[in-house]
Amino acid sequence: MESVKDARKLFRELIFRMNSLSYFIKHRIKSIFVSSNAIILILASAIFFFDRITKIKIINNELNSGSIFINDYLNIELVWNTGIGFGLFGLEAGVFYHLITFLVFSVVLLIIYFIIKSEKYEKYLYSIILGGALGNLYDRATYFAVPDFIDFHIENYHWFTFNIADIFISLGIILLLLKELSVKKK
Repeated sequence: MESVKDARKLFRELIFRMNSLSYFIKHRIKSIFVSSNAIILILASAIFFFDRITKIKIINNELNSGSIFINDYLNIELVWNTGIGFGLFGLEAGVFYHLITFLVFSVVLLIIYFIIKSEKYEKYLYSIILGGALGNLYDRATYFAVPDFIDFHIENYHWFTFNIADIFISLGIILLLLKELSVKKK
């Protein structure tokens, strides 16, 4: 009789633990992946990895010697940028370069602070900027320059050469500005 009681007790405990695990999986893990923090992390990571993949493909194709014609307005041409966004203030690796890298790192920390303190919609916009900023910061730490390769031009006028990270940084900033302008109009 004692062994039957022990078996029943063990069975009840097993059922209780399975229900607890089921509850945990249903509610806790689901809420983690649906939470805005997870979406922010996934969004910033996806942008970072998309940027990394494009840069690796361009670098491995060794476009140092020329460009690839896409159409009358767009070429792919690898340019190593030691300056800030869109090739501005290009510098040799020196004190000023390290100052810019430190400033970029500081901006990344500031963006993380804004993500923590902002409302839900703004968090997503800041995470777009963060993904791009981390991509360019990674390049600065790895290559001591940022590989830019998108050469947009109209006839002989060429815009600054840029990369995927620059696109997302600009997109996030523009969307934040538009949000602020729409809030001020109300």
